[in-house]
Amino acid sequence: MSRRSPGQARVGPAPLAPRPKKSLAQHFLKDRRALARIVSAAELSADDIVIEVGPGRGVLTRELAARAQRVIAVEIDAALCQALERDLASAGNVTIVHRDILQTEVPSLLAHLRRGPAPPYKVVANIPYYITGPILRFFLEAAHKPSRLVLLVQKEVAQSIVAGPGQMGILAVSVQLYGRPRIVGTVPARAFHPPPRVDSAVLRIDVHDRPAAGVRDTDMFFRVVRAGFSSPRKQLRNALANGLRIALEDSARLLAEAQIDATRRAETLSLEEWARLADIVRRDVEARRMAGLVTYSAAQPGGFPP
Repeated sequence: MSRRSPGQARVGPAPLAPRPKKSLAQHFLKDRRALARIVSAAELSADDIVIEVGPGRGVLTRELAARAQRVIAVEIDAALCQALERDLASAGNVTIVHRDILQTEVPSLLAHLRRGPAPPYKVVANIPYYITGPILRFFLEAAHKPSRLVLLVQKEVAQSIVAGPGQMGILAVSVQLYGRPRIVGTVPARAFHPPPRVDSAVLRIDVHDRPAAGVRDTDMFFRVVRAGFSSPRKQLRNALANGLRIALEDSARLLAEAQIDATRRAETLSLEEWARLADIVRRDVEARRMAGLVTYSAAQPGGFPP
């Protein structure tokens, strides 16, 4: 495939491109500046392998293919897959996969590229807003994680993901455990067809080689985080007691050991404080088990909201 410069990018859809489907929350990007911002944030080289989720009409796909070694475009819409196969037939480095990304595994998408271990890859996508959380969890909790994600998401969601202590929700804690998120730009609703009701943001996440804050047991970490956010308006000692199903005095003791004021609320804790608290809970559970006492844990593991 011949590689084009950004100034030669084709933004318009193919003449026979399928119409957006409301049932799949499809909003196709049409703004050249927004497209350039996404591609720039990905920092692609000729050696990169890219997984694109929801390529739609292929506008972004073409730009990725002009820069990367290989683009694997995963699309759930059969009609769009047919159009993409037709419109990108001349591209020698694009693979169209008709599949629900959440029902597949990353290694299966990369297996045909080389023998042995799956190669490193990046994720670049304009995803439906309603699957932002599941998409983040799918890739960030995968055994074979991407080195970087560049996603076009709802602006308010992006802002919540990059929030610091004082405004952190469970989604921010979850994402920041696995990577460093930042907003590289905003995109107005008019940049899409049809325009959504809200503005969007380009979110870049540089994925850590290992979980942040020295977290060793991610399952316990998320059990504790979920417990803390189980009653977000309550003081932490009450929320933790409720979420871990323990006595209030035990909750206060664990927080004291972690040097965390029991009257604080979950949104005020830093990633490091959550990690310290989770490690203390883990050690307390082990001590109880060794002593033959009843242990405890939050009801649901996993950090990402549904």
